[in-house]
Amino acid sequence: MSIFNFFQGNNLFIVFFGFFLALFSWNIFLQIQLRKIKKNQKVLFSGKTGVDLEEIILKQTKSLQLLDKDIQELYSISNRINSLSFRGLHKLGLVRFNPFKDIGGDQSFSIAFLDGKNSGIVLSSLFTREGSKVYSKSIIGGVSEKHPLTEEEKEAIKKAINGNLKKAIKE
Repeated sequence: MSIFNFFQGNNLFIVFFGFFLALFSWNIFLQIQLRKIKKNQKVLFSGKTGVDLEEIILKQTKSLQLLDKDIQELYSISNRINSLSFRGLHKLGLVRFNPFKDIGGDQSFSIAFLDGKNSGIVLSSLFTREGSKVYSKSIIGGVSEKHPLTEEEKEAIKKAINGNLKKAIKE
């Protein structure tokens, strides 16, 4: 009996043999994939010092907690700076003018010093032949509640609120 005749009579054997070859091929494929995964895993879990992944994650967690603490501190400092910016006099407006239309030059002035809430003071100096007089008025929210303002003082306040100091100095 030849091998050819053996295979012709045993169809069941052929089916099992084909199934065996398929499983054997699949096993080889899985072994190759497993080898690749183990190689990648070995690279992942062993660093320069051989530290495992759990230690690395714990260190990163502690580092993130410290960074979060620093961020909270910076946020607090930022809030304090923002609060100070509203209290400091940093808005300026200057208007030079001639109180006597036909005599002299623009030697009189009004200057407004305001904070972030548009409160502060306005100083006015009137220059005459006899001397110079300086007046000050308190400003709250961009207006004077106690003393009437001149047009020049109102203009100086407006320039301070709008941030036109460079323009005011050039005039």
